[in-house]
Amino acid sequence: MNLEKRINLLAELGDYCLSNDPAWMTARQHAHAANGWFTPEFIGLAVRGIATRFLQKEKLVAWADRYRLPDQPHAPRTIGLTMAGNIPLVGFHDFLSIFISGHQQLIKPSGRDDILIRHLLQQLLSIEPAAARYFGFAERLAGCNAYIATGSNNSARYFEYYFAKYPHIIRRNRTSVAILTGDETMNELEKLADDVYQYFGLGCRNITQLYVPENYDFLSLLQAFRKYNYLSQITKYKHNYDYQLTLLILNKKTYMSNESILLAGNDSPFSPISVLHYAYCRPGETLPATLSGHHPDIQTIVGRRTPASSVIPFGHAQQPGLEDYADGVDTLKFLRDLP
Repeated sequence: MNLEKRINLLAELGDYCLSNDPAWMTARQHAHAANGWFTPEFIGLAVRGIATRFLQKEKLVAWADRYRLPDQPHAPRTIGLTMAGNIPLVGFHDFLSIFISGHQQLIKPSGRDDILIRHLLQQLLSIEPAAARYFGFAERLAGCNAYIATGSNNSARYFEYYFAKYPHIIRRNRTSVAILTGDETMNELEKLADDVYQYFGLGCRNITQLYVPENYDFLSLLQAFRKYNYLSQITKYKHNYDYQLTLLILNKKTYMSNESILLAGNDSPFSPISVLHYAYCRPGETLPATLSGHHPDIQTIVGRRTPASSVIPFGHAQQPGLEDYADGVDTLKFLRDLP
């Protein structure tokens, strides 16, 4: 298939994602049954994001044009792709990048998120059987020319060892933070709640730490966050909340809560499920010193956007576009330039 046909096929898949096709609805139900963190709400959120921000023909054409992608790569390669499973279809962008580049791929999906990706790729084959030459699934990724792998810091060390002699992209644990000034509107704080709570905070783009000025008043924030108090009715989330609350009490730590999240002072940008860390900025700081340069653990910084700033607006953390690459590594350039 040439580039135009691959793009048209992806656009058709986008239409399917937004459909109520019975087989698609059944696959989504099965994904929820297999993984309680994949609620119908958050599966729907992920699917709509992929369909509207990735799988639109005009966006795919513009994306390919920016990289001057040829109809076929000058040297077609087989890419081994190890997907994560922390949020629904989190590995789809990697699949998309490899597919549009014209390379072949062997996919090892996460055991926590294999139902949705397998169903969508089967749908691609139903639309165009010739797509079969571009991808397949495997339990072991051997004999590939390059690798893209996403996992924990521990698994990343394993990937680095085994894939060292091949071109590769290895991704590790990352998270995101927000910077508050203290004069945010209630609307901005409610959008920040989306950045914190969506996908139960399990994504690398979820906000897990706030940087706030000294003497910051958390009352408005806690009130705005109540829009997600219904999550406390979900057993898996409530168990985490109760466990983390018990730890804070036993360790005599100061905390605040609105019954669905625990705010705790902590310098670490990583926080457990149901906990949101906060740290104070020193007087006069607009950006904490620890974030002023490239921070290896930070995927995204949310706040009030200013000119020439990399900060993204409240409510947009979980709305990446085609060129919002994980870990800041340009996946499509990597694939285009493979030797």
